[in-house]
This record gives sequence, C-alpha cells and structure tokens, in this order.
Amino acid sequence: MGSQVNQDEPDDGRSGGSRYRREDVARAAGVKVRNLRYYQERGLLPPPRREGRLAWYSDEHLVRLRLISDLLGRGYSVNGIAELLDAWEQGGGLSQLLGLERAMADGWEQEEPVTMTTAELGELFGPAGTAEDTRRAVELGYVRVEGDRVTHRSRRLLEATLALVRQGVPLAEILDAGDFVQDQAAALADRFVGLFRRHVIGPDGLVGADGTERLSATQLDHISGAAAALRPVAGEVVAAEFARAMARRVEAEIAELLRAEAE
Repeated sequence: MGSQVNQDEPDDGRSGGSRYRREDVARAAGVKVRNLRYYQERGLLPPPRREGRLAWYSDEHLVRLRLISDLLGRGYSVNGIAELLDAWEQGGGLSQLLGLERAMADGWEQEEPVTMTTAELGELFGPAGTAEDTRRAVELGYVRVEGDRVTHRSRRLLEATLALVRQGVPLAEILDAGDFVQDQAAALADRFVGLFRRHVIGPDGLVGADGTERLSATQLDHISGAAAALRPVAGEVVAAEFARAMARRVEAEIAELLRAEAE
C-alpha cells in the first residue's frame, strides 16, 4: 500500500532496496507514467529489470527520476539533461551524486499508509465525512482514491483526524488546519534546507556551471553524514517549539475560562 509498494515481494538483489512497478515508481517520483518510456528512449533513464511480463524499477530509478524532474524545474531541456547525465557518467560522478541524493532524501518520512474500501472509509467517519471532504483530502495529498479503494498516506494522521472528529471537530475544519500546517511545514523545511545549503554544501552547490565540476568523495561523505544528523535535530526543534507554544496557549485559554467563570 502507498507509493512505495511490493514490500511483500522479494528484493531483486541488485539495487539493495525496494523495487517498484511502473505506476508506483512514477507516482513516487511525481511524474506521468508515459514519461518513463520517453525518458528511456532519450537515454535519461535505464530500462527496468524484467521478470516475464513484469517490469521492476529500483530505488536508483526513483532517485534518477527525481533528479530529472528537479533539473527540468530548473530550466534544463531534455537534451541538456541527457548531456549533463552523460558527462557525470563519463566522469564517474553520477553514482556518487545519485547516492548522495538518496542518502539526503531517504528517512524523512516514516509513515505507514492505510488502504481500505470507500465503504470502510464511510463507516469510519460516518455523517461527519462528505464527498467534498474526500475531494479536499485528495487535493491536500492525504488520500489517494483508485476505484473503490482509498489509501491514506499516514496511519498516524488518520488516527489523529478520527480522534478530533470524535471530539466534535468538523472534518472540513481539520482539513483547513491541515492545509495551514502544510504551508508552515514547507516554510520550516525551506529554512532548514537553506541553512544546510549555505553552511554545509556551500554557495557553489554540487556542480559548476558547466555541469562537470564535482565535490570530492570526502566532501560528499561529509554532506551525507550531515544530512543524516540533521533529521532528528530538525524534528526535535520543531516538536519542542510546538510543545512550548501549545503549553503557553493552553495556559492562556484556561486562565481566560477561569476569569469568565469567576465573573
């Protein structure tokens, strides 16, 4: 269940990680399925490993797809990306770069997806959940609907939402709060990544303007280790500050209730 699938399948023994069907690797990378064939035809993406009629993609495919999307977003053309990847491959630096991206990106999200039928979802929320709420949850990325199956990306978030609904909080307002939290989380992530880029990676980035200048293996290892150290620190800072803010806000709310009661 979720975008990373086939956990019940044996690993192919070559990638050292998960393997994905075509639809799932495309979804995890945020690209259209049809783009996979196009990228393969243009030499940007290696072919998948085939077992009979099944095509299996690896973590390396996923990382490369994300890199291609990032470069496209930075204004590179498909031909330019092909030349850049070729230059990195010829210089032996692509595997290092992909390994670094994987080390820096992996491990942040540790959520357990939950899949159920639409009928089961309706039973969970009852009259509190509407078709509009489901549409909004899809828009915010909390759920994915495929036919009569619904997948929520996080068991923890689903259980938290149910707890609030059972306390009488309207689901529409919970989703509004989720939208707000996503915006604030994105701003926090931008701040932490900005600090990391300026003070750990450095102002020149990983490659020069011609796409061929690379950091040394020692520097790449340092950046990868720093990224691993950042994960718990970032989470602890956010959790501690939120807990402190909640304590102050709850104390103020209780004091206001007591004053109102005394009047």
